[in-house]
Amino acid sequence: MATDQILANAVEDARAAAGDVSEYGIGEHLGFYLEADRVGTHMFQALEPGYTGWHWAVTIARSPRSRKATISEIELLPGRGALLAPPWLPWAERLRPGDVGPGDVLPLQVDDHRLVQGYEQTDDVEADRIAIYELGLGRARVLSPDGRAEAFTRWYEGEHGPTAESARKATAPCSTCGFFMKMSGSARRIFGVCANEWSPSDGKVVSLDHGCGAHSETDVPERSNEWDQSDPVIDEGDLELIELHPRSAPVPEDFDDDAAAPSEETEPAVVDETEDAAAPSEEPEPAVVGATDDAAAPSEEPEPAVAGEAENHGS
Repeated sequence: MATDQILANAVEDARAAAGDVSEYGIGEHLGFYLEADRVGTHMFQALEPGYTGWHWAVTIARSPRSRKATISEIELLPGRGALLAPPWLPWAERLRPGDVGPGDVLPLQVDDHRLVQGYEQTDDVEADRIAIYELGLGRARVLSPDGRAEAFTRWYEGEHGPTAESARKATAPCSTCGFFMKMSGSARRIFGVCANEWSPSDGKVVSLDHGCGAHSETDVPERSNEWDQSDPVIDEGDLELIELHPRSAPVPEDFDDDAAAPSEETEPAVVDETEDAAAPSEEPEPAVVGATDDAAAPSEEPEPAVAGEAENHGS
């Protein structure tokens, strides 16, 4: 298609129109191309933050035999390498496992490949009663073989399968644990439910070869001592017996050991006979007899408390 020179030369008109829309100015002119007869688009670099690789597209046109271009539309378009938002997905397709919380309701998926048609009622009342009430087939849809396979794979490769960290460190598998409850149906050969409240898998579907530290038949390994403790040895021959005495008062420096040393038997105090003869005490001493009486006539009963009064008197 031949280039329309009138439209191609209207660069400044297109730039001014884009400047009226942009808040951050207009970058350099990137080019021009014809959309149709007498219709073309000028492209300018976008300077908006976060829009790297985007450009302003200003479409202009002119009427037949007119030599003036008019602005048709202005829009911001992505170029090569531009940062784009992910493709839009319906809400039902954006949900992932684990997104459903309390009170949330998933939309109905009529063509879910994981489900197949369940038992359908017939005109035979007895056959319907047996199927619905006795066999429990009153569900509209049941798991398909693909649905069971996906569930088994997800459980086996998850955190309650044999590759979990607790299973690799366990000393015994769940298949030998007393808290392991087997499932019914085809899952019985691979899975069961843990019923041990002390296990991190309590109430969860676990594989037969899963394991944890709460196994019913395992115990804590005995730890060996870091040294061998021997019986204590008491050597009484090396003991030195020390007799402890009560602590006495401090002894002055001018203390005479000979004068202060007491006799083995404590003697009662004896009053000097000379002092008694010259000046008797105000109170008579019952244990001491006067020196004159002792010389004239000895006492009928000896005084045990006074020793050798006659000898002392004679001397």
